[in-house]
Amino acid sequence: MQSYLDIFKQLCAIPRPSHHEEKVADFLCNFAKEHGLTYRRDANNCVVIEKPATPGYEDKEPIVILNHMDMVCVAEEGYPVPGTVKTIEYEENGERWMRADHTSLGADNGIGLSMALAILADDELPHPALEVLTTTCEETDMSGAAGLAPDFFKGRRVLNIDSEAYSEITVASAGAHIQVAHLPYRRTAMPKDYITLSVSVTGGRGGHSGVDIGSGRANAIKILCNLLLVAIRQTNIKLYLINIKGGQAYSAIPCEAEAKICIPKENAEAFNVLVNQCNDAIKAQYSESDPDVIVSAKPAVWHSSVINEEGTHLILASVNGIPSGPVTMRPDGGVETSNNIGIIDTEGSRVQGVQGVQGVQRVQCSMFNVQYCLISSHTRSFSMQALEELADNISKIFTLTGAEVETIMHLSSWQEDLHHPWVQQVMNTFSDVLHFSPTPVSMHFALEAGYFVENFPGIHIASIGPRIMYPHSPNEKVSLTTADNIWRVVRLAVSG
Repeated sequence: MQSYLDIFKQLCAIPRPSHHEEKVADFLCNFAKEHGLTYRRDANNCVVIEKPATPGYEDKEPIVILNHMDMVCVAEEGYPVPGTVKTIEYEENGERWMRADHTSLGADNGIGLSMALAILADDELPHPALEVLTTTCEETDMSGAAGLAPDFFKGRRVLNIDSEAYSEITVASAGAHIQVAHLPYRRTAMPKDYITLSVSVTGGRGGHSGVDIGSGRANAIKILCNLLLVAIRQTNIKLYLINIKGGQAYSAIPCEAEAKICIPKENAEAFNVLVNQCNDAIKAQYSESDPDVIVSAKPAVWHSSVINEEGTHLILASVNGIPSGPVTMRPDGGVETSNNIGIIDTEGSRVQGVQGVQGVQRVQCSMFNVQYCLISSHTRSFSMQALEELADNISKIFTLTGAEVETIMHLSSWQEDLHHPWVQQVMNTFSDVLHFSPTPVSMHFALEAGYFVENFPGIHIASIGPRIMYPHSPNEKVSLTTADNIWRVVRLAVSG
């Protein structure tokens, strides 16, 4: 029998960014063939693999093991966005861990998927009929789950291995709305007696824009745009954007952002003073939650054209007007409603194949000098009314700039019945194996459960997983010690 960790290392050798899951879907289908199992694959590359019940278990209700095959692909500055992932195992404080080499790891949700495949490969484990359902595009628009045919799978008891807090069982998740603005701008010749600078925000921890949104992480895009807008509005520097780029995925807090700008030579000293003041303020604000953030400026290569004054102001003002971080809190201290600006790219509306940038292609019209800046917004809330109100307000801000606004995903919140026998079975199994009861929690991230409960009547979902820290960032790591324990829970839950 293959171990789940061996299978995970095989997954790490396969590129699997959202919207480009063809190779990993091939891997899943070949895995089914190698083990003599029936499988189906739909037009969105979602795959379900079936394993018949072992003798004596034919009358038990089927179980669906749910995961997604895509991952958020991000890397530290100076390193390429990962195609394949190099894993590093180590020990820390008596616990076994795994991380990647300067990139995201993809333990979210590769570890859970590997466990599901290891269950299929285990011919000694007794179990009812199993369906291992693996979806696509979960990390962006959840179009894989949204597009599943009503008869793609049969079971209604679902074990999801996509949670990231080891001692908890997820029984509720926030609703989500992702929208992308394509903001038009024009370029003009660079003014005389101007200098070119590269202004950057680096060193942030980044992280998951749901799990980590209440942790005080710095949003590099927000910091950078606010700095440049202050330079224009409060110090009257005649600043022009040349380009701006930050963030790598809708669902990740951007840890880095960079803008090429030009300013009058006589304003160079005043601007450097402002950058230093901003850096000091950021260091103080994020001294505990994100202590390595740095704001800096340095000379850059001269450019012949700039974004005109109106376009520069509209891009910066749009980001300034959109909230980033927690918006409202719950009585228990958790985040109720939040928003994340995940990507900004003045060439983003014609960039394809980059994780998170899946907008409609915009043709650059050189005749009219029109180009587009892509800005993404990821809104989450447990209250659908609050979600829709905030998303609508953000859309109006974008629309006022003349932007075309594209809705990428709209997902309902989900609340499971804690007393349902399947949920109770998973919780009891957890307690029996690990000798402590998991805490039922409502997580401030979007789960595909929102689509499943709407589209598949009678379904009930329990979500568990190992301890995964800093998902959606180059700092992502998974505790293999807790993964081994969750593996034991999964095996017993499936066979029980």
